[in-house]
Amino acid sequence: MINEKIDGGKAFDWGVTSEQYAKYRDIYPTELYKKLRTLGVAADGTAWLDLGTGTGVLPQNLYNEKAEIFGVDISENQIAFAKMNAEKNGRKINYAVAPAENTRLPDRSFDCITAAQCFWYFDREKMKNEIKRLLKPDGKFIKIYLTYTLDDEIAFKSHKLVKDFNSVWTPEASGSKDMFDDLFDGRVTESFYCDIPFTRESWHGRMCACRGTLASMSKEQFERWSEAHMKMLEEYPESFTIKHKVYISYFTVEKKHEV
Repeated sequence: MINEKIDGGKAFDWGVTSEQYAKYRDIYPTELYKKLRTLGVAADGTAWLDLGTGTGVLPQNLYNEKAEIFGVDISENQIAFAKMNAEKNGRKINYAVAPAENTRLPDRSFDCITAAQCFWYFDREKMKNEIKRLLKPDGKFIKIYLTYTLDDEIAFKSHKLVKDFNSVWTPEASGSKDMFDDLFDGRVTESFYCDIPFTRESWHGRMCACRGTLASMSKEQFERWSEAHMKMLEEYPESFTIKHKVYISYFTVEKKHEV
């Protein structure tokens, strides 16, 4: 994938991170899931669509057999891992490979649509129309963003090391800024801090499943970064927590909005 607004147009491929993403990016805190439940995500008798679902982290953790759950992603590899995880856990989740801007799903099919860690990759204007097309009257659209904070020492050093090896990586091109975009009227944005536990291995894995590393580095570059990162982590205990901030923005797309 190439997006001129991200990383100076440098290509990145989430597909190659699928194994690491499935194993190490399932880190959303319980507080987030509780909030999403209160907003009606995966409520009994509803239909929910997760855009840019990746390896299906949200559908797996919010699964409800009394809800109809769908997830789409442009990466075949990520969807393959999502399907594998759902089958392994005996969960009926409908996954498909499709761009978020053109899901090819039926009109007015969903009570709720979510997009976690991904909305800035989409074409904003096309997404506005697709979301309005897909939502039932008065349906809800929810954006989610989770980020480590740079006042955390380990996170700061890991972040800097990625930049040292991949200077065009621009995580600030996505981030919290997108969460305050008034995509539809009546946006509500909430945020909170949390400490997420890691081991050296799981934090390294989480940083491997990052756009700035495995998804966009050459093999040789990634190997050098990986060695340097593991060496850096030897300075810290085997287990630790990393400070994160969670953002949630949600909109109720009213009946007056027509495609």
